[in-house]
Amino acid sequence: MIEILLDRYGDGAVLMMAGALVGVVFGAAAQHSRFCLRSATIEVSNGRMGPRLAVWLLAFFTAALVVQGSITSGWLDVSQARQLAAQGSLSGAIIGGLLFGAGMILARGCASRLLVLSATGNLRAIVTGLVLTLVAQASLRGVLAPLREELATLWTVSGGNSRSLSELLGLTSGDGALLALMALGTVSILARVARVEPSKILAAAMVGAAVGMGWVITYAIAQSSFELVPISSITFTGPSTDTLMGLINQPNLPLGFGVGLVPGVFVGSGLMALATHEARIERFGPDTPMERYLVGAAFMGFGSMLAGGCAVGAGMSGGAILSLTAWIAVFCMWVGAVVTHRLIGMMRSAPVTS
Repeated sequence: MIEILLDRYGDGAVLMMAGALVGVVFGAAAQHSRFCLRSATIEVSNGRMGPRLAVWLLAFFTAALVVQGSITSGWLDVSQARQLAAQGSLSGAIIGGLLFGAGMILARGCASRLLVLSATGNLRAIVTGLVLTLVAQASLRGVLAPLREELATLWTVSGGNSRSLSELLGLTSGDGALLALMALGTVSILARVARVEPSKILAAAMVGAAVGMGWVITYAIAQSSFELVPISSITFTGPSTDTLMGLINQPNLPLGFGVGLVPGVFVGSGLMALATHEARIERFGPDTPMERYLVGAAFMGFGSMLAGGCAVGAGMSGGAILSLTAWIAVFCMWVGAVVTHRLIGMMRSAPVTS
């Protein structure tokens, strides 16, 4: 089937269609489940194990289960994935993760959540997402690139076994799948205690399944193609910058997985919002100052490029293949978010002196 599509449409078009399919599933499921790392970190910061934490953990461990199970079944080989095979940056994962975590608290959403909210009519998310994308591009190839490269080279780790948690811990993919299944069972109990609706539990699982689907589909295309096709899964900062810069600078946009992913997520989220009557225009206001969002967007744009991905790209996609730098990055995102949320709370509660 894939060979026929590749012969008829070419690698780029098939990858774009795959990205669009995965994006629609992710967007619809993320919108319905309220999947959001920022909300989960706020619950933890407030000493709660509530529904948003349960949803994020359900998605995370579903992604890990699908990916590790696919590796065990022989459907997937991630040894050549960028998050494992290439040299990684531990300093980038730490500093970038902390910046990204702080930024998503300030901007009230990570890169994926901003894209999902944009499709529902949230003008704040659209403006913030555009600023995030521009700063990410400046961090990748523009004026901020030298600073990013300097910070990334402070502490590096070679690719291969040194960057694989499964190798470092002596785990097989079967062990990883079993551990993910056990964690998923535990989190399912948490979801029931937190009174998460069954439809949202299913949607959270679909978010994680979409991450696994991305890895499996791109691997299948890579195996069937005569060209060198990098395997990948869901990530937002890189594809968003490539799509935006391509639309601005090039008459013909190079086709690929990320080019289909971004509009796919937008369409999936928008359709779900319309179906559930949740689409509405939201603007900046006195309680949602623009400057706070813009600072948060800048932190996330630079942080994601330094950390090797956003909360989904590093945290979910990289975490599911047990990349060392991805796990460090998502841990630091949690730390940065919790600390920032508590600092904001302390500033708000501090007495005003005349």
